[in-house]
Amino acid sequence: MTTIKDTPEEWETRATRTPFVGNKTSVRTDEVVMPDGSVVGRDYQVHPGSVGVLALDAEGRVLLIRQYRHPVRQRLWEIPAGLLDVPGENPLRAAQRELYEEAHVKAEDWRVLTDVYPTAGGCDEAVRIFLARNLSEAEGERFEVEDEEADMEHARVPVDELVRGVLAGEVHSNCLVVGVLSLVAAEKGDGLDALRPAEAPWPARPFEA
Repeated sequence: MTTIKDTPEEWETRATRTPFVGNKTSVRTDEVVMPDGSVVGRDYQVHPGSVGVLALDAEGRVLLIRQYRHPVRQRLWEIPAGLLDVPGENPLRAAQRELYEEAHVKAEDWRVLTDVYPTAGGCDEAVRIFLARNLSEAEGERFEVEDEEADMEHARVPVDELVRGVLAGEVHSNCLVVGVLSLVAAEKGDGLDALRPAEAPWPARPFEA
């Protein structure tokens, strides 16, 4: 019987170059040796990694933000999320920061909901999506946002309504879709308390405790 589990593997790379370096990401070209011995160029985006937060309130609603995403020319409903800006940064700390900055909310209960590679065919981005519960408003002044976040909208939406929207093709954010469907699967399975602890190892983006 085949074990369905992703495993580390790295094919030989004969050469590599970085034709583009941007503000937060870059593009790399690797010359990779194929199983038949041929060498093929593979272009991909180099990404620091991200965290997302599915924040679930006491009424069973998910905290959402809505902001403009220029690459797809749409204003998307999303869960709070952000880049792992500091190499080796603890992803839980990053997630707590994003929830505060984007929603002015804190949570007492944190667990790992799921880990994904959103576009493994063309980008090395790894995303850890957390489940945050026992929510309350953060103390102090709100974080001052800018750029696309300056006119963010906020909403709290029941899980069932989000699932309907996902299946109807009305919401498209990767973290929202994966997070909500994973939440429902966890609830129908062993329950939310059986999810991995917030500090669970993450081989895709090793971090300091």
